[in-house]
Amino acid sequence: MGLWPLEPIRIVLVEPAGPLNVGATARVMKNMGLHQLILVNPQCDPQSEQAQHMAVHARDLLAAAHTVATLPEALVGCQRAIATTGRLHPQDQPLETPEAALPWLLSPTPNPNWAAALIFGPEDRGLSNAELIYAQRWVRIPVSDAYPSLNLAQAVAICAYVLHDSAQGNDAGTAKLADPFTSLPPPRLDWATPAKAPLDQAPLDQMEGFYQDLESLLLKIGYLYPHTAASRMAKLRRLLQRAEPNSQELAMLRGVLRQINWAIASDQPSDQSET
Repeated sequence: MGLWPLEPIRIVLVEPAGPLNVGATARVMKNMGLHQLILVNPQCDPQSEQAQHMAVHARDLLAAAHTVATLPEALVGCQRAIATTGRLHPQDQPLETPEAALPWLLSPTPNPNWAAALIFGPEDRGLSNAELIYAQRWVRIPVSDAYPSLNLAQAVAICAYVLHDSAQGNDAGTAKLADPFTSLPPPRLDWATPAKAPLDQAPLDQMEGFYQDLESLLLKIGYLYPHTAASRMAKLRRLLQRAEPNSQELAMLRGVLRQINWAIASDQPSDQSET
């Protein structure tokens, strides 16, 4: 297959604190054929001497890295995103192995409009629940319970290898689809292959705008309450993420929201008193 499926993949580091990790990430990305590095509000100088030293022959990739202020900015134009986490979460969202989930980021055919992201959190805390909701799927790398915390650059290296292996058409990972975590739910096998990827899938930034409009409407009509809105919206996000609506379908859903808002406004009593 070659490595063209890796061209649209963004490696997103949220608030990286260590220049050594940023440089090492650039190096392993170039090792594995990945080229797009996005830094969200970095807490270090990604062009420092330490970062350059660790990048070695990937200094060009480091120099080309894009810096943005927020995670949603890093995902503009992406159809799919996977977040990495080292923690167990109480939400219904399943945690998957890299072999099960990461091939889903790859487009089955060359497409200039396709983009996908793999998100890594800060070294000291990982991705927060508020950051995880921007991704459709969550990955946890199998590690020993004796020391479950992976170094950031090491985590990138493991995931980059799986992406590289999948891009070459290797199926060595398919034998590992059975989740090795006895405490975790099984991976979503219906999402484990990129072969059925809808190439007109609505970009995540458009989906995010819809989620904001939906939350505003549901608060307005009393379906959501401020103190429970976040948890309820997380469940609605997961439902819509599984549906993978395309741009036309998303436009239809947004039309529904506009019509409901219009109906609510039309039903409001007039401010003018009758004379």
